[in-house]
Amino acid sequence: MIKTTPEHGGIHSSYIKEWLEGIEAAKLSTHDIIIARGNKILFENYRAPFHSDFLHRMYSVSKSFVAMAIGFAMQDGLLGLDDPIGKYFSSELDGNPDPNMGTQTIRQMLMMSTPKKSRNWLSARCDDRVREYFQNTITSAPCGSAFMYDSSGSFILGALVERLTGIKLINYLREKLFDKIGISKKVPFLYCPGGHSWGDSALLAKPRDLLLAARFMLNGGSWDGEQLLDAEYVKAATSKLIDTNSVEGAGYSGQGYGYQIWKSYDDSFFFNGMGCQFALCIPNSDIIMIYNGDNQGLNNAGELIIGSFFEKVARKAKMPDSNGSYSLPENTDALTELNIYADSLTLAFEDGEMHSSIEKNIDGRWFILDENPMGIKRFRLCFGVDSGHFEYTNAQGDKILNFGLCRNEFGLFPEEGYSRDVGSVYCPGNYYKCAASAAWKSEKHLRLNVQVIDDYYGRLWIDLIFDEDSVAIKMQKTAEDFFTTYIGEAVAKIIECLKINI
Repeated sequence: MIKTTPEHGGIHSSYIKEWLEGIEAAKLSTHDIIIARGNKILFENYRAPFHSDFLHRMYSVSKSFVAMAIGFAMQDGLLGLDDPIGKYFSSELDGNPDPNMGTQTIRQMLMMSTPKKSRNWLSARCDDRVREYFQNTITSAPCGSAFMYDSSGSFILGALVERLTGIKLINYLREKLFDKIGISKKVPFLYCPGGHSWGDSALLAKPRDLLLAARFMLNGGSWDGEQLLDAEYVKAATSKLIDTNSVEGAGYSGQGYGYQIWKSYDDSFFFNGMGCQFALCIPNSDIIMIYNGDNQGLNNAGELIIGSFFEKVARKAKMPDSNGSYSLPENTDALTELNIYADSLTLAFEDGEMHSSIEKNIDGRWFILDENPMGIKRFRLCFGVDSGHFEYTNAQGDKILNFGLCRNEFGLFPEEGYSRDVGSVYCPGNYYKCAASAAWKSEKHLRLNVQVIDDYYGRLWIDLIFDEDSVAIKMQKTAEDFFTTYIGEAVAKIIECLKINI
């Protein structure tokens, strides 16, 4: 795609800057943003260590790609949308007394109107996720009765494509779509136990890859004049086929659902992934907005990003005149201000004071803990001019977490063995890349903020409240399948001994 100015695309640079300022004021953790109109990119921004070639975990945006794969499989005559899923997974269903598990149709699964919520396969540590899904015997509802978010149902649809085609999901998508529209050759899916592609959550792609896929769907399934995917299927996939909220018009994601694709304001549609992975497509103005970040646990983040984008940018965009033109006069000053501001933005970090008067009393001194949910036996903090480290001992042994003071320190989170290529599977020797920052929120309150920035994303906060010779420590996390031992509260007592430097 060609890069141009916002004004050339009918959007004032000042509108984009105002929208960005609102996101920053909310202290969201933003990784990258792209705004495009037609076949032109109007704005593009990355926060280090993220960059244009970074393969970003897309989480449930992956589901929208599964929907495309199902559409191609239907087009190839491999399945019918009203086929019952049990037709293809009879052996996995064997012994399950619930008839709804097998009678749900592919269409109902695409629309998230499946009979029951899936069990947590990650914590189950199953050896085959497909079988885990079909052996779910908890109470179910009639198929197609109502919208009920079922991530594992989406996974099953991806596994169905693999079963019918005999090839991996990524290879089928590459053959049918990716190579034709220019998506990166390096785009992968992670895997689930049993060798199945993690189609509901684990596509890794460049932000521009996501932009190309969004443009393809906004084009109605065509590319360079060729209809690659059935137009009626794409129309249904991006339409409101089922309600997503009992209150009409409730929020950016309460506008309905198609085939693994959400509806939003002004008859738009979007791909939607955990932590705010978004590809927003607005047909009436031909605008696409890509956003990637990690805002897990911040329930208002999506509304701040998408709702304010409509308010401050999309609805103010110039519409085409009688000649089809929507260009505005160039505004060099406004564009310069936007670019300077955007270039100044960094990955979010914990803000506050860099130092406290009590540092000299605790620097390098060990605190010991009684039995606690985190399994931490002892810890200490060591401070430098603009950085420090949190040293602790847990069930794995001695650990050191380096952090920046009011800035990010990039390194590895010290817990070993979190999943890598296969979700939920312990991976010896594996450590996740992270950004860690810390700040004094008050004279006696230090907060550490850890952002995992790897093939998996997650957040960890460690609050320490000091009082004389003790400290209250609280750990909380938002991460799907890690940091599980970093949750809880405890009180630690200082050990009266000499400071030990390391």
